[in-house]
Amino acid sequence: MKRLILPSTLWVCVVALLTFGQVANAQNLPDFTALVEDAAPGVVNISTSRTVQRSSAPGFGGFGGQEIPEIFRHFFGEEFGDRFPAPPGGGQGRTEERQSLGSGFVISEDGYIMTNAHVVQDADEILVRLNDRRELSAEVIGSDPQTDVALLKIDASDLPTLTLGDSDELKVGEWVAAIGSPFGFDHSVTAGIVSAINRTLPRDAYVPFIQTDVAINPGNSGGPLFNLDGEVVGINSQIFTRSGGFMGVSFAIPINVAMDVAEQLREGGRVNRGWLGVMIQPVSDDLAESFGMESAIGALIADLDPEGPAAEGGLQAGDVILEVNGEEVERSSSLPRLIGKGAPGTEVELTLMRDGEELTESVELGSWPDAEQQTAQTSSNNQARLGVMVAEIDDAMREQLNIPGGVVVRQVESGSVAAEAGIRPGDVLVSIDHRSVSSADELVEVVEALPTDRAIPVRLFRDGRSLFVALRLE
Repeated sequence: MKRLILPSTLWVCVVALLTFGQVANAQNLPDFTALVEDAAPGVVNISTSRTVQRSSAPGFGGFGGQEIPEIFRHFFGEEFGDRFPAPPGGGQGRTEERQSLGSGFVISEDGYIMTNAHVVQDADEILVRLNDRRELSAEVIGSDPQTDVALLKIDASDLPTLTLGDSDELKVGEWVAAIGSPFGFDHSVTAGIVSAINRTLPRDAYVPFIQTDVAINPGNSGGPLFNLDGEVVGINSQIFTRSGGFMGVSFAIPINVAMDVAEQLREGGRVNRGWLGVMIQPVSDDLAESFGMESAIGALIADLDPEGPAAEGGLQAGDVILEVNGEEVERSSSLPRLIGKGAPGTEVELTLMRDGEELTESVELGSWPDAEQQTAQTSSNNQARLGVMVAEIDDAMREQLNIPGGVVVRQVESGSVAAEAGIRPGDVLVSIDHRSVSSADELVEVVEALPTDRAIPVRLFRDGRSLFVALRLE
């Protein structure tokens, strides 16, 4: 074998070229040191504790036979619980204190802090650890599960605050960085790029998520996402995974959405979002052709609340909503977010496709049912156990689905038993635990008799197909 022997001067040139290339590449990469030095003081660690009932049966995966903690479900998805099922017949035993970790950031010198709603959900005590190692108790000013945003308040002054950016200006491919406390390691910094914008996730219809490849893990939740100018452009909320670990797909709540929610929480402790009162479904290619549409876009109205704003505004089942105030409804999952941006009492202009013709209707938005109204309605629909609001279906829908009965799901409470089982608005509940359900009253009777020591089969009709899901009551 012949070997090529280069002169020493040529070796020097090669090494110089390689070194120059490495330096050039390094110069093209962003430097986050100044960003971290400026922003780190405004990032906080949040720890919560709550008392729970511990199952007397031995657990699997180290969870003591209990339901999988919400923070793991939120980060790792529904399939995480399937890999760590609770044992049958667990029963209730002694109580124990459960602790969890998260992150947050200071938005005002007098102690207002932003984080995720799921970080502080059901917490008995919330402790905020500042950058100077002080630990202060925090109270929840307000929490909005629909957007996963919570506003906290600590008794402090002259706190370092973070600069808020404009998430609407984000571009795909832009560099971003996160600071948080993954697994309790305070002020850990990770970086990546914006992978996509305006992502809609199945259980979070009100948030146009920012998708990134920034490494996010439990404990990062609620922490800030920065652009290269050191401005907060999002709140890190969740990841997608099939293995239980970070896989390069992370989601953050845009700061513009989060701050709108925070301002409403600060003023009144709750969020008022627009409500249209429709049940929608996607527009398939075949449906688009049948409606005389060139492409499968928009949200098809499958049913309306007879007393809702849409019905009063003249909308009909079979209408396809194409635009809201001139903004295109690319897919059905985009509609709740576009409607939710409007304040109750304001008018929205809807562009519709009806009977092959495009027309415009103005509808005055209603107010999403508040906690008291939901409590009143859920007593009759037993939402307290399942987390659903239902309505009875008419004879035409029964005939179309070829089923003897059933009730249609109008609303699914975020984080509820029904949501965990994968039940969605628009599903028709046909039977629960092999018992037929033909009315809201029958649903109450069936749910009241359900056991809590095993998984329960639920038969649904979705998109014209029958399927089963399993749920487990607490």
